[in-house]
Amino acid sequence: MAKYKLEYIWLDGYKPLASLRSKTQIKEFASFPKLAELPIWGFDGSSTQQAEGKSSDCKLHPVAVYPDSTRKNGVLVMCEVMMPDDKTPHPSNSRATIPDDPDTWFGFEQEYFFFKDGAPLGFPKNGYPAPQGPYYTGVGYQNVGCVAREIVEKHIDICLDAGINLEGINAEVAKGQWEFQIFGKGSKNAADQMWVARYILARLCEGYGIDIEWRCKPILAPFQQPLDWNGSGMHSNFSTKFLREKGGKAYFEKLMAAFEKNIDEHIAVYGPENHLRLTGLHETQSIDKFSYGLSDRGASIRMPVNFIANGYKGYLEDRRPNSAADPYLVAGRIVKTCQSVPTK
Repeated sequence: MAKYKLEYIWLDGYKPLASLRSKTQIKEFASFPKLAELPIWGFDGSSTQQAEGKSSDCKLHPVAVYPDSTRKNGVLVMCEVMMPDDKTPHPSNSRATIPDDPDTWFGFEQEYFFFKDGAPLGFPKNGYPAPQGPYYTGVGYQNVGCVAREIVEKHIDICLDAGINLEGINAEVAKGQWEFQIFGKGSKNAADQMWVARYILARLCEGYGIDIEWRCKPILAPFQQPLDWNGSGMHSNFSTKFLREKGGKAYFEKLMAAFEKNIDEHIAVYGPENHLRLTGLHETQSIDKFSYGLSDRGASIRMPVNFIANGYKGYLEDRRPNSAADPYLVAGRIVKTCQSVPTK
């Protein structure tokens, strides 16, 4: 029997943006533990805005397990928060809101800023760098620095060691801005992986004295105003079984009509402060408008370049979710809208 370090990870009750929390327990197992072997564990919800002090116990139910290569016998355990009865999802449990659909696939494109001393990494003190242009997929110290490159490379390795399906990374449009992509089959799978990948990145940055700024339009400390460059998104690529295998123009148009009808419901869960990002500028559509277009990064929904030629089949990209959005809520809303459209 070996002692394993189980890092239980969950989302707290802070609004409008939930934070990641984690704590470790040590348990003995004959081999790397399976999900079904992991115990339910409690925590003090009064310290995470999930309970009152007079009745503070909340429960952590493991939902996904990954190896943690940064620790000897390390285990990353993604959890959802339940009430003390172990049956009722806590009101903050966004994972419980997703319809369980194994045939809906998601690919999340997570953009973010490295932040240090109140500004994106690489910004000069009390000023701005050269205008955006050379930073997207940039190479060289002037464009991406050295610390950021080191961090993202380590992030790749830790995620892959964990079995997380990280499919790529790149430097983004603004100085200090980066992106990674996660793909998963099933309505909850990609979102589980995304939260754990976010956790790994935030924990990794602790050793560098750097924070991750998930907000879509960071506030620059010297100027006390949002950064007027490309904001950060979490573009959400999705496909249902019907969209992959059948598709068709008539179905696509009904699907887009459903997305337009539910614009308010989507925007409500697509991340806080999205009005600062969805302005119609910087490769976005305005927050109060809905549009779709072929290979159009200024549309609400982008069709890939070969989508129409393939008979309106494949996947679609919802470009409205922002970097701070909860992938559970995003996935859940997209699945609900897709399920509202008849396929016959």
